[in-house]
Amino acid sequence: MNFKVITTYNNKLYKEYAYRFKETYNWKFDLVVYNEDEDLFNKIPDCKSFVERNKDRPYKNFLKDAVRFSYKVYSYIHAILNEKCDGLLCIDADSVFYKSINNNWVEKYLHREDCMMAYLGRGENQYSECGFLYFNLNHPRTKQYARYMKYLYNNDLIYNLDQYHDSWVWDYARKNMEKKFKVKNHNIGDNRLGHVQARSVLGPIYDHLKGNRKVSGRSPEARANK
Repeated sequence: MNFKVITTYNNKLYKEYAYRFKETYNWKFDLVVYNEDEDLFNKIPDCKSFVERNKDRPYKNFLKDAVRFSYKVYSYIHAILNEKCDGLLCIDADSVFYKSINNNWVEKYLHREDCMMAYLGRGENQYSECGFLYFNLNHPRTKQYARYMKYLYNNDLIYNLDQYHDSWVWDYARKNMEKKFKVKNHNIGDNRLGHVQARSVLGPIYDHLKGNRKVSGRSPEARANK
């Protein structure tokens, strides 16, 4: 099978932390980067329209900051609809890699023929950790899921939801697909709060430097490279 890794960042964030992603990346898959400062708006005009249309909306915290996370959402949607491979591993750029993985690892822990995606669930009443998402591009509903996400953003329907950040919207769309079309998905989380990625099968492989963890360059919860 053929897999690819997708990430996004801008030039400012590359200097702050995404350089660690590029310097440590050691997985056996092609890496596709969507740079917000370079070709992203030309490649994805719908993203540019969303940002320009909503950039002046007031918000109190990151839970309502839709524009901040929209670049990543549109990039993942574009990759799902255009990349030619069997699966996409979508990873936040504030990550550091330790152990290399190959096709066998992905097929063992992430890819399920009957599942549309794999995600890090933190419980029914808490949004998932979407610093990592896996999409099975062979599943008959995956592109429909991406188009539904695009529809929610293109028509500003995300602003009708309780929260506007990407994790909330990915979950909303996933649950809709599960309910309406009986789609199965693979939860690799433990349904507990906190740094679920570090506790998952991904924990020994790479470290997601969420929030202030970027400063030290390592998560206290990390199991990678121990």
